[in-house]
Amino acid sequence: MDILLIGGLWLQGSVWGRVASALEAAGHRPVPLTLPGQGDGAVSATLDDQLAAVLAAVDAAPGRPMVVGHSAAATLAWLAADRRPERPAKVALVGGFPSADGQPYADFFEVRDGVMPFPGWGPFEGPDAADLDDEARRQLAAGAIPAPADVVKGVVRLTDERRFDVPVLVVCPEFTPAQAQEWIEAGDVPELARAEHVDFADIDSGHWPMITRPTELARILAAAAAAASDTA
Repeated sequence: MDILLIGGLWLQGSVWGRVASALEAAGHRPVPLTLPGQGDGAVSATLDDQLAAVLAAVDAAPGRPMVVGHSAAATLAWLAADRRPERPAKVALVGGFPSADGQPYADFFEVRDGVMPFPGWGPFEGPDAADLDDEARRQLAAGAIPAPADVVKGVVRLTDERRFDVPVLVVCPEFTPAQAQEWIEAGDVPELARAEHVDFADIDSGHWPMITRPTELARILAAAAAAASDTA
């Protein structure tokens, strides 16, 4: 199965390198995406540009792919399900939840000079970054690509209720499946509250398991893809 891998803010496709290798060894075809404005130098990129890149990858897949969105890109993965509800075999959300219709995509930190730079490690102290050693932090921060303002401030538009029929896997790194279920049931994640098929997978990591637990993350994604193939 094609497994599309979409990194969160400040990340380009190369962050999935070790996950992709493990998925390939498991018999899948990983497709790490470098989004407009996150590795191609397009500082004027918009949320629509990023979504178009994801949809192009969905459309290019020979079968029904699994779409994986990390952190803020959970919303991009869910937007793909909204725009192409008949195409994804499954959507996997790693350390993130989809924004609702009408909300900004990822307006989390200060925008300066048209971009949202990586804010440093202060906002991520605690469970998010607890498993990152000094070298991993240095490399991640050094490679962080400022996110274009028209991406992070872009307004999410969801229109096709068939998205709720697409199976979802929530991969829980810095939080537990029990916490994720509690947030969904409390109405904090309205999109997943309406989804018909939601499963959960725990992974003992911080917010960036593709860096600190790539083999385990690949195992979880491979198992989800295999299950999706069995039911497709």
